[in-house]
Amino acid sequence: MVQHVRKSITALAFFVISGVVSGQPAQAPLTLKPDAPDRYVVVPGDTLWGISERYTESPWRWPELWNMNKEQIQNPHLIYPGYVILLDRAKGTLSIAQPGTQPGAQPSAQPGAQPGARQEAAPGTGAQPSGSVKLSPRVRAEALPPEEIPSIPASVIEPFLTRPLVIEPDGLDKAPTIVATQANSVLLSAGNTAYVRGIAGSVEENWYVYRLGKPLVDPDTNQTLAYEAIYLGTARVTRAGDPATVVLTSAVQEVGPGDKLVAANVVRPLNYAPHPPSAFLKGRVMSIYGGLDKVGEAGPLSVITINRGRADGLEVGHVLALYALGGTVRDTSKPRGARDAYIKLPDERSGLSFVFRVFERVSYALVMNITRPVTPLDVVQTP
Repeated sequence: MVQHVRKSITALAFFVISGVVSGQPAQAPLTLKPDAPDRYVVVPGDTLWGISERYTESPWRWPELWNMNKEQIQNPHLIYPGYVILLDRAKGTLSIAQPGTQPGAQPSAQPGAQPGARQEAAPGTGAQPSGSVKLSPRVRAEALPPEEIPSIPASVIEPFLTRPLVIEPDGLDKAPTIVATQANSVLLSAGNTAYVRGIAGSVEENWYVYRLGKPLVDPDTNQTLAYEAIYLGTARVTRAGDPATVVLTSAVQEVGPGDKLVAANVVRPLNYAPHPPSAFLKGRVMSIYGGLDKVGEAGPLSVITINRGRADGLEVGHVLALYALGGTVRDTSKPRGARDAYIKLPDERSGLSFVFRVFERVSYALVMNITRPVTPLDVVQTP
């Protein structure tokens, strides 16, 4: 049956829950958009966030549409291209049907088939002459590895997942250091050789090359939480020892003595469904990436650094509302010099952000949608 097929395809058991699945206090009932589709076929390029926006104006409450528990939020693996999303308007919930399944119809493919599987059947035969061999239809399914739909656009955040562009205050102090260069050159480029201390004993062969950048200062406490790391290129060890010999395999900037090496470990993107923090959390925007920091504003799909991290209870997948910081203005109805002549305007909500990488005291978040540009010192908080 269709219901059985849905379970076998998604391997997802839905739980009936009340309120917000992440432990938040009860909110207003989730409202569906009037033009939300009853049936939607997932296509490559879709994201969990983008699909949720087809159904509700509150995309961070996406898990409520699926009646998901906390474990499912952290590792949803919900949908793949070709899956069909069905909306139950009476219950206000979504479910997943097998590719090609019409609402209320029998499934057109074998239970348990993966999306993209090819099926072949031999032509059917009728009555066979005496002594002939009867050929029975055979089905051969070749499962093609599906690529799950990501939470947010993977191409936008990939550099922030594979390269540690934020370094803890002492993160580079003991990192391997370039101490000499080929023929005592002051600056190196791709293909040049350098000599590194502190790499002896490591089994890593490939490294990123960095230089310490500007500090990320908490605007509330004026404390340096981390440093931006300036990515210079990549290096490969060609001879072990102390110093070890490395060759620059790529360089986006010139490299020189004193620059640091960090092991080129790849961090795989975590496909967490969007959800709010379990407790109220408030922080500030510290910096903006993607070249927009030069103009001091961020738009949709810009990456921002916020002054909250793992130590504050922030997790990958958390959605934070963005608020434009309210300024201080003079109350013209009061005489100049009066104690209450200046008033603080309220912060105005300006959009939503999705936290996709968390360090101990700072985090990266992707700006998802806004009504006005985001600037440093803007507020982020639980929606």
